[in-house]
Amino acid sequence: MAGRVRVPGDKSISHRYALFAALAEGRSTIHGYSPGADCASTLSCLAALGVAIQRVPAPAGSGVPTLTIIGRGLRGLHAPAAVLDAGNSGTTLRLLSGILAAHPFTATITGDDSLRNRPMRRVIEPLSRMGARIAAENDRAPLTITGGALRPIDYTPPVASAQIKSATLLAGLQTAGTTTVREQVATRDHTEHGLRAFGVEVRSFEGGVSLEGNQRLHGIDATVPGDLSSATFWAVAAASLPGSDLELPDIGLNPTRTALFELLVRAGAQVERSDARVEHGEPRGTVRVRAGSLRPLVIGPDEVPGLIDELPALAAMATHGGDLHVTGAAELRVKESDRISALAAGLRALGGDIDEFPDGFHVRGRRQLTGGRAHAASDHRLAMAFAVAALGAKEPSLITGADAVDVSYPGFFDTLAALSGDGR
Repeated sequence: MAGRVRVPGDKSISHRYALFAALAEGRSTIHGYSPGADCASTLSCLAALGVAIQRVPAPAGSGVPTLTIIGRGLRGLHAPAAVLDAGNSGTTLRLLSGILAAHPFTATITGDDSLRNRPMRRVIEPLSRMGARIAAENDRAPLTITGGALRPIDYTPPVASAQIKSATLLAGLQTAGTTTVREQVATRDHTEHGLRAFGVEVRSFEGGVSLEGNQRLHGIDATVPGDLSSATFWAVAAASLPGSDLELPDIGLNPTRTALFELLVRAGAQVERSDARVEHGEPRGTVRVRAGSLRPLVIGPDEVPGLIDELPALAAMATHGGDLHVTGAAELRVKESDRISALAAGLRALGGDIDEFPDGFHVRGRRQLTGGRAHAASDHRLAMAFAVAALGAKEPSLITGADAVDVSYPGFFDTLAALSGDGR
């Protein structure tokens, strides 16, 4: 596998820029917004709340579409005429809940079957403590949120989650006083960088973050970097396949998410960074990955929070002759699917050797995959992970439910076919 792959815009940053732009005063222009269904769900919900959004076609040859969003200011959204649909996007549901919690109306937000089975107590708890009234059967979506005047909070989430932190900060941004979120393990800080880009003063300190409420946001002109989580699948494929040399230009290199590259080096790959720069607080640049001889990896609870989305891809890499032992990753069981069980079932269906634990798994790549039929369980990351694993199989493989990749990466399989040369 060799060449240069430009991945779509970062999902996490795209969601946040759209939400912050909706709360800002004036026009925001966002280039390179993620084309996936998850980020489209955020735009759809904002439009239903009265936000004016215009899509501008990409200039010829650029491949980078542009959005313009006219902000409504703090607490300026309108009550929706119908139930808001977050689709498969947990980010949309949780972060938007933080925004709605401070608005003086009642709104209901739901999602698809997968999202309706994901735990929401973790976001209901802090928002309820701030004064929002949230009704949810068995702490699952749909959530019916009656918002209004909130009180600030000093909160320590029970699990490491950038989504909980972000929802709490977004609610706190719209009320008087100081809201603080403390973290035992640091999580992604895209919300902090994004809020600063929109003019909000955010204080980060050892073990937490805080902000004063009622700060006004202003519109910005920003370009979203390439999605590191999408680039992960190409990086692990290049690290896995002998002779590979792959370049990934203009991807986000936020330090809270680059642990993957350290893991690839530990596994024996060669990783180089270039063209490093920072825009709106977000580091970005080009990464080159070349294959080496795969070495065993052990990932424990301390490393898992920084790699939670990348674990399926790393499991796929291990099937190419490596070895991966993961513990402390029970959070995988409440993602778009039970990613531990579904990952184990899919890799076994392709001929892999994997043990499943309550909080992790162990993949042994001591035998070549045979190929077979793996079910992606309607999970975009599993579909892409199984595709990377199948590149090393003796026979062709079939991945059912592979259309789930459209949630984050439309066109993934077209790129894979072009890079692999045989469409397998």
